[in-house]
Amino acid sequence: MANERIPPERRSRQGGGPKGGTGSKNRESDGQQAEVQVAVAEAEATRREAEQIRLVTERSREASEHERKTAEVFRKGQEQLRQAAETARAASEEARLAAESARHAAVDSVNATAESLKATLEQMSVVEEMRRMLREIRDTKNLESN
Repeated sequence: MANERIPPERRSRQGGGPKGGTGSKNRESDGQQAEVQVAVAEAEATRREAEQIRLVTERSREASEHERKTAEVFRKGQEQLRQAAETARAASEEARLAAESARHAAVDSVNATAESLKATLEQMSVVEEMRRMLREIRDTKNLESN
């Protein structure tokens, strides 16, 4: 209370300031300052650790993004292969149908040829029969004329 009336400049001269007296306040102030420095150092270490975690997280995100893009390219490649396989299957089916049609056409052609040959054979038989009849008629005329 007595110090309250003394101007601040005189208080420091009289030992009423922070460095005067027994020094217990100075030790307390040094302890608080050390605690602040420790807290600042811990905060800085925590900040550095958080920055490292952020960097690792960023790299992980970039790796995940790269893997996602690679998977997308792979999926597109598989889709193209599937489409190519489907196109090949459709072409194969068309070729099979064309071959089946060609086989039917060949069978029809062979049947038509067989029918044609059969008709020709019948015609030849008729011609032979007519020749035989004509020979018989001629032979009969020759016999009657004699």
